[in-house]
Amino acid sequence: MRYADRVDSLTINTKQRNDFVSEVDVQAEQAIISTILKAYPYHGILGEESGSQNDDADVIWIIDPLDGTTNYLRGFPHYAVSIAAKVKGKLAHAVVYDPSREEMFVASRGAGARLNDRRLRVTPRTDITDAFLGTGFPFRNEKHLNEYLAMFKDIYERCSEVRRAGCAALDLAYVAAGRLDGFWEIGLKPWDWAGGALLVREAGGMIGDFTGGEGYWRSGNIVAGAPRLFADLVKTIQPHLTEGLR
Repeated sequence: MRYADRVDSLTINTKQRNDFVSEVDVQAEQAIISTILKAYPYHGILGEESGSQNDDADVIWIIDPLDGTTNYLRGFPHYAVSIAAKVKGKLAHAVVYDPSREEMFVASRGAGARLNDRRLRVTPRTDITDAFLGTGFPFRNEKHLNEYLAMFKDIYERCSEVRRAGCAALDLAYVAAGRLDGFWEIGLKPWDWAGGALLVREAGGMIGDFTGGEGYWRSGNIVAGAPRLFADLVKTIQPHLTEGLR
């Protein structure tokens, strides 16, 4: 946040088209990793900027130091820090922190999800009719743009509104908090969705890939929402799936 009003002074590199990394991303990740390894030197790390280390450890920390970097660099106040802990292959703890609003979304497996001091639940909506949904454009996977636009058209014609805010970690946290009824996106990385996935599940929702299964660990294709709305989103998306999206 110290840099938020002077981003023009930052060193910024382009990882690929429309995908940026700033020195804030790097410094924040280094601070997070240093703190974790000081307490737990034998734990593993999977970070967006630094990659993986000790990846055969029982506990792996999955870190996105600044999800929504493009928003941050343009002064659009919708970005977050996402940290999740995977214990023996299962997501166990998660935090998604929005520093602009000082909102801390947290979850632990079997203990529910909270926003600051408030318990979170997904909305009770049962299908996408009149639903308020979030999405993300496939900027890392433009080869799937036509399929995505076909999905978008079918969903948009039935739902109330769709928002593309540019920070998947917060989008999933918003599903957990009931601010969005559901969410879908193509080709996310584990650090984009790991924290938000546990938040959704602990708030009573479901998360899966475009077939409703667990393949999102491999593909990064994500659908999330309350159980019956989740099923309706998957049903609406499936006619547009190519082999590369299954």
